[in-house]
Amino acid sequence: MLKPWVLVVGLGIVLLSQPLRVGGAWALTAEQQQHVLNLLSREQYPEAKAALLPLAKQGDADAQFLLGVLCANGQGVPQDYQQAHHWYTLAAKQGLATAQYNLGLNYYSGQGVPQDYQQAHYWFSLAAKQGQAQAQCLLGVLCDKGQGVPQDYPQAHHWYTLAAKQGLAEAQFNLGFLYANGQGVLQNYPQAHHWYMLAAKQGLVQAQFNLGLLYANGQGAPQDYPQAHHWYTLAAKQGHAKAQYNLAGMYYLGQGVPQDYQQAHHWYTLAAKQGLAKAQYNLGVLYAKGQGVPRDYPQAHHWYTLAAKQGDAYAQFNLGLLYANGQGVTQDYQQAIHWYTLAAKQGDASAQSNLGVLYANGQGVPQDYPQAIHWYTLAAKQGLAKAQYNLAGMYYLGQGVPQDYQQAIHWYTLAAKQGLASAQYNLGVMYAKGQGVPQDDVLAHQWFNLAAAQGDTKAAELRDLWAREMTPPQIMQAQQLARQFKPQKTTPR
Repeated sequence: MLKPWVLVVGLGIVLLSQPLRVGGAWALTAEQQQHVLNLLSREQYPEAKAALLPLAKQGDADAQFLLGVLCANGQGVPQDYQQAHHWYTLAAKQGLATAQYNLGLNYYSGQGVPQDYQQAHYWFSLAAKQGQAQAQCLLGVLCDKGQGVPQDYPQAHHWYTLAAKQGLAEAQFNLGFLYANGQGVLQNYPQAHHWYMLAAKQGLVQAQFNLGLLYANGQGAPQDYPQAHHWYTLAAKQGHAKAQYNLAGMYYLGQGVPQDYQQAHHWYTLAAKQGLAKAQYNLGVLYAKGQGVPRDYPQAHHWYTLAAKQGDAYAQFNLGLLYANGQGVTQDYQQAIHWYTLAAKQGDASAQSNLGVLYANGQGVPQDYPQAIHWYTLAAKQGLAKAQYNLAGMYYLGQGVPQDYQQAIHWYTLAAKQGLASAQYNLGVMYAKGQGVPQDDVLAHQWFNLAAAQGDTKAAELRDLWAREMTPPQIMQAQQLARQFKPQKTTPR
């Protein structure tokens, strides 16, 4: 069955990966500048290299920087990060901020040089102090992640803020992330919302997604599903898998939009094809239920399998269910045991309960009551009514454990209080017989009556039979108890 839709967590910090092309003060003459720019704009890279090389060798920082860019991009020359590093270094040592930034980026990514966060930090710092926004952002990243320096969220906040105020979307996003998570600052969702919004309006997909999260959760702004839908849609259209997944969830549940299983199927499919396990699982659910698509168990099996192999416990459970029931595959209890076990070991109560059933019945494995008791107990302790009922039955019959009516009463009661008719019936029998509890006609009548109200004809017969031996006040008391009863749902799903 479809698990409750849970919003996926926000993404982490964003790294810039593209070197700057031009920038800084030009030392070239106006005529030289125009000539080089004309060549670059016409993509006449060999000619641009020929014009820049003699100037670079004469020590012109701008020429050295641009020559480094050509080498890094393989424009007019074979791509050569080591040569790019050489020219960036010469320009950076002359104080050119753009060269310092690109040099820092080389060290950060290990292009042309061994990766060295300390050197990256050194060159980013020089560029950042000159107001270079990208360098300020990446300097914040180093402080944020503790790369090349001890982790320092306040310093990360400082550098992100400087870059964000210059309008750099990645810095705005990272600053919003610090506020959302209370890293280096007090947690402040309105501030997170502010910075995410600025970055999202520039089209930064991570910011659009996280802004959708804030609106969906009512964090930093009143809960607003249409706004969440708007921002998820923008991110989803850029191919963001988690946004596609959350957008599908909104269509499935009808949050902010009319319920639309076909749209849910569309977006789950896009996210599932990117390998998102939760989307693969939910896509399997749509096929299994025939929601938005014709019911198709082989397709459900396909998508459950992909998610299950990634460790998704719900998918593992549902895959086990297909094998146990022979839906979309040949019935195979051993395969059911395999997938139930994987899900059960992750704490999935339904898988634990079903695994108990297979051990109790000897399906896919030799019959093993102690193993059945083990798995029923784990599921029962999580509040799963059917497991509580089955565990009570084992204690009642003494299967895998010494016969123990008091334990049977305990587990039947928990299941009966959740409204499970079969548990209510058995509890009535035990009160009628005085097994594990003092004999009590009133409570026996109450539980028979509750089970009968759910259509249990045998319980109705026993209720009426027991009423013949009861006084009118006892019957009234039992009926009042039944009327006052309200099921206490505590099952995991």
